[in-house]
Amino acid sequence: MTINVNHRGLELTPAIRQYVEEKMESLQKYFESIRHIDVEVGIANGHHHKGDIFECKVVVQVGGETIQIAREAEDLYKAIDKVKDHLRMELTEWKKKLEERSKSGGGAE
Repeated sequence: MTINVNHRGLELTPAIRQYVEEKMESLQKYFESIRHIDVEVGIANGHHHKGDIFECKVVVQVGGETIQIAREAEDLYKAIDKVKDHLRMELTEWKKKLEERSKSGGGAE
């Protein structure tokens, strides 16, 4: 699995890169066939009265499918965690659907 980490509007420190990579790598235990993940972290567009709002956007290549998730939070690490949690749910649901199709005799579409 390859993970690309990009940034927008903030410095991509080694600590941020490592945190993103660890969270995304942990998703493989929910779905082994993840081929590629693109992650963008940064400051959300728009004007916020109470300081910066951080955003994490992820595009995941799984089989022939693409899953896109974006979440915002007042803390960058929380935004990354929100994306990881949502992706975990999406991947778990997708895996169940694939297993049900294979049990019912339906092939991949």
